[in-house]
Amino acid sequence: MRGSEYLKDVVSLQLDAKKCIGCGMCVKVCPHGVFEMQQKKAAIIDRDRCMECGACALNCSEGALFVKQGVGCAAGVIYGILHNTEPSCSCSGSNGACC
Repeated sequence: MRGSEYLKDVVSLQLDAKKCIGCGMCVKVCPHGVFEMQQKKAAIIDRDRCMECGACALNCSEGALFVKQGVGCAAGVIYGILHNTEPSCSCSGSNGACC
């Protein structure tokens, strides 16, 4: 499944492969197809598609996934569109978007 890509290299998604038991729940619940099963374990195939909804982490019984849930970088993207500037996902910016 190919989905939207957000700002490059800003997503907070992390996978601890040592904790993964290969249940595949993250693959099932991820709305953007960020995960796939590889060698009976979850693998992140495209972090930049993650919208930081938190569904994967909430459904991981082993705590193998972490994501700072919330709006992700949506605030930075919207601010850029509204103000005709480059989208920013920086906590140091004036737009207050923080990933």
